[in-house]
Amino acid sequence: MAKLLDGKVIVVTGAGGGIGREIAIMMADAGAKVIINDIGASLHGEGQSATPAEQTKSLINQRGGQAEISTDSVAGWDSARKIIQSALDHFGRIDGVVNNAGVLRDGIFHRMTPEDWNLVINVHLSGCFFTSRAAAEHFRKQESGALVHITSTSGLIGNVGQANYAAAKLGITALSKSIALDMQRYNVRSNCLSPWAWSRMTSSIPSQTPEQQVVVEKLKAMGPEKNAPLAVALMSDAAKDVSGQVFGTRMNELYLFSSAKPIRSMHHDGGWTPEEIAQIALPALRSAFMPLDTSEMAFGWDPV
Repeated sequence: MAKLLDGKVIVVTGAGGGIGREIAIMMADAGAKVIINDIGASLHGEGQSATPAEQTKSLINQRGGQAEISTDSVAGWDSARKIIQSALDHFGRIDGVVNNAGVLRDGIFHRMTPEDWNLVINVHLSGCFFTSRAAAEHFRKQESGALVHITSTSGLIGNVGQANYAAAKLGITALSKSIALDMQRYNVRSNCLSPWAWSRMTSSIPSQTPEQQVVVEKLKAMGPEKNAPLAVALMSDAAKDVSGQVFGTRMNELYLFSSAKPIRSMHHDGGWTPEEIAQIALPALRSAFMPLDTSEMAFGWDPV
């Protein structure tokens, strides 16, 4: 019986654990040959080890799937190209990339260091560009390909103490839309997936206050495997007409995010003075202002 991803070769970055591991396993279960990319660093980016990627490969092999590993970093142009090249070296082609690799350096904005900013931006946002750009050369020639980028409600909505991570994750959605527009002539698709799950990336969330503890307990109920089916579906030919979208997964829920569009406008003959803006425009627009909410506040119902 044919499987959804039979014949496809998929690269999954950050596949040594958590959401990336579950996506890689399900990709293989669906018939894909998988490149498991992971540098084996700590949550904060220190150290390097092939062990996490080897563990994912072992799990895939035990289930009858095919996989090879890459321990190159997404955060550099040359190393990211090696990740994509590993798919061609091992399996002869490249059909899709899941940009999941990540790192955290959380901190309140006025204390965030340039080093913490640059590391998170380089891994998340630049990493997505580097791997996608490297794959695009092959996608364009074969006139097919798919990209799934992992974003976050931290950027789509907001979170405290994550300016670097939020900026990178929202930037990824703009990058994905641009790729979708530029590459549609070559039948290349690009979409984003915003997951909810308890994993290494979320285990650093504070849980000192009762409110924080409630959030953490809800997250613990959401396993990383819940996010894999959507990634697999978006990588398949069944989604050949789906591109430029931002999807979300939360326990057994799937949802679609809207894009930013004008929601209210005001016209003033002859233009506006600063005083008129302060006295007329801002009060009139205030009822439509975006709230200063966090992602937890925006999801007011329990995961189902």
